[in-house]
Amino acid sequence: MKYKRASKIWLDAAFLFLMGMVLSMGGKAAWAASVDELIRDSVEVLRGMTKAEDVESMADVIAGAQAVAFVPSLVKAGFVVGGTYGEGLILRREGGKWYGPSFYNLGGGSLGLQLGAQKVSLVLVVKNKKGVEAFLGSKVKLGGDIAVAAGPVGRRAEAATDAQIKASIYSYSMSKGLFAGFSLEGSVISISVKRNEEYWKKKISASDALKQRAQDKRIQPLLQELDALAARAKK
Repeated sequence: MKYKRASKIWLDAAFLFLMGMVLSMGGKAAWAASVDELIRDSVEVLRGMTKAEDVESMADVIAGAQAVAFVPSLVKAGFVVGGTYGEGLILRREGGKWYGPSFYNLGGGSLGLQLGAQKVSLVLVVKNKKGVEAFLGSKVKLGGDIAVAAGPVGRRAEAATDAQIKASIYSYSMSKGLFAGFSLEGSVISISVKRNEEYWKKKISASDALKQRAQDKRIQPLLQELDALAARAKK
């Protein structure tokens, strides 16, 4: 009994530390005030990435993508108990046209030796139908059947590893923090019913949202950035 009580106190303290780390580094940015803010933040993330070296490699991957997803601010923090959370949106492409968006949450938890906090901006490039389907289910865990790998850059774009070749989703990130590395393995994608209803002004499934042409003026700046980046792909 004493052991269980001590363990609970330790875990409660770890959780409070985790929350403190998230808030102290601006953790509120992990959830946007509105869908319009999520879209604007996604535009800024993509613009920032296009200024990085080897952006042509990323352009090559996006040019052949079936969908592109964004998480403008994913907060990952840990003190024995670790956790991640962020809001995002996904756009599907077919026949050179964009469909959507659909909104989702990305999160997860873990146990183990860890200490630190990190806020990451993510662009997820979805290569195939299986990858798109990961954003349609109620709660889909990345890894295993839905393989995810760091997006190839530089020489790796021309000689991707076996893991990358088999991956359904490539991840590109911009980050600052105390964690040395970052992984989406084990993260869970869940549909944001609230955000989809907020954007579309009606109840709509993720599948139906991604069948709608992306024609709303709010999403146009993001589409323009995506098309401009894809146009930079190697011919």
